[in-house]
Amino acid sequence: MKYLLAGLTLISLSLIATEALIRAHGQAPATTPETARTPVVVELFTSEGCSSCPPADALLARLAEGQLAGNVQLIALEEHVDYWNDLGWTDPFSSRDWTSRQYVYAGALRNGNPYTPQMVVDGTAEFVGSHTQQARETILKAASKTKIPVMLAQSNANGTSAGNFSVKVGKLEGTTRGDAAEVWLAVTETGLHSAVTRGENAGEDLQHAAVVRSMRKIGEAKADGEISFAGDATVSLQKEWKRENLRAVLFVQEKKSRRILGAAEIRITQ
Repeated sequence: MKYLLAGLTLISLSLIATEALIRAHGQAPATTPETARTPVVVELFTSEGCSSCPPADALLARLAEGQLAGNVQLIALEEHVDYWNDLGWTDPFSSRDWTSRQYVYAGALRNGNPYTPQMVVDGTAEFVGSHTQQARETILKAASKTKIPVMLAQSNANGTSAGNFSVKVGKLEGTTRGDAAEVWLAVTETGLHSAVTRGENAGEDLQHAAVVRSMRKIGEAKADGEISFAGDATVSLQKEWKRENLRAVLFVQEKKSRRILGAAEIRITQ
């Protein structure tokens, strides 16, 4: 049942090594130096209060853990919206920020009202998040498109309450005229679950994929050189988040079209 509501492992590389590979091959490696893969960002707008969402959550987890094709690096972002929270169960992972992000997609993709479960691939295609075949086909199609090189490296690993990262975005190519290329940094956590006691999923132990813990814009890439954005970013890591399950995701997204131009993902080390 589709619910409508009126109106949201790249290994850590040294930057020097990554730049050398970019000069040689024109793109950043996604897993190992000998096997380049194309990153595809798959967002799932979901809620623990929605009875049709668990199958979509499970699908995202399978896609993230599996191997769609040799050239695909799937980067999962599971975003829990908050508009189900008044219907019997408050989703502990929900945020108004993810709801707002979904509403922006509704306007850009002209799909009408936000709904759950909704899957969005690379910011340009949306569909019911539990549709397995459509998800696979859309992801493979997205992987066939050229992405700009994006580099992300953790610059500290000392168990502190903050994650420090070095960020670099290569030359902007094929961008939409008049649009802005925003640089976003997110933190996700896997291995999360909830024993739901109320609402449509009462009595269920719900398992999740890569739940978004934080996401913020850290800058804007400029189309005026081989490196369109570079800098450092710090993210607060809450003590209840399990460090061994955390990943950092960097992606470049056009503000108006919502098209994701490039992305990278690394594990956050302890």
